[in-house]
Amino acid sequence: MKAHIPCQVISPGRMGYQEAWALQERLAKARGADQIPDTLLLVEHPHTYTLGSSGHAENVLLSPDELRARGIEVHWVNRGGDVTYHGPGQLIGYPILKLPSAGDGLHADVIAYVRSLEQTLIDALETYGVRAWPYPGLTGVWIGEPEAPAKIAAIGVRVTVHRVTMHGFALNVNPDLDYFKGIIPCGIADKPVTSLQAVLGHPVDIQEVADRVTAAFGAVFGRKLSCQGQLSDLQLQTETPV
Repeated sequence: MKAHIPCQVISPGRMGYQEAWALQERLAKARGADQIPDTLLLVEHPHTYTLGSSGHAENVLLSPDELRARGIEVHWVNRGGDVTYHGPGQLIGYPILKLPSAGDGLHADVIAYVRSLEQTLIDALETYGVRAWPYPGLTGVWIGEPEAPAKIAAIGVRVTVHRVTMHGFALNVNPDLDYFKGIIPCGIADKPVTSLQAVLGHPVDIQEVADRVTAAFGAVFGRKLSCQGQLSDLQLQTETPV
């Protein structure tokens, strides 16, 4: 049985990508210094493409003019993986967790952490009667038959030298899937992307999904969750130099 480690949950609503990334950096620094507990940050972003450490610019299919016309920002970021889309109707989770050390007593087991993120989303989707699964050799969460899978959630993470996690997951709840046509998602050209709305045939309340994902997160990671109120309260907690 896992110990129930305290974890605060912050849901500030829609945030610009750069603002959320800066907040993650502050939180990770504070968590590495043990000034705040583990934190789960849940947000939505405006239309954004991000490219990780394995990103390829050619996997963004729209021209700069087309990107501007559609109001899509592009950011190169320090997570793993290639290009993905973030936008309205998508639940973004940024866990800021201090992971235990692995067998060498120094580094974290990043693969086990990613598998746990996948399991969190799989368990949450199961509450909607949606069977999801991890695709062997790839990250993220998939649905459908193994011979014709569709990706419903992307995962890309970073772990700091203090074993603190950043970035996280993007679960497609009700996004406009047309925005995925402007990229080759995660550099995978032969597998489509889907959403919970597309699977169920109707829109889904994103706050309800957030609640179910949060419950699954607490169970999988053994965290005792608490809501810490508005983002301004959280910013006050992280203003002390670390």
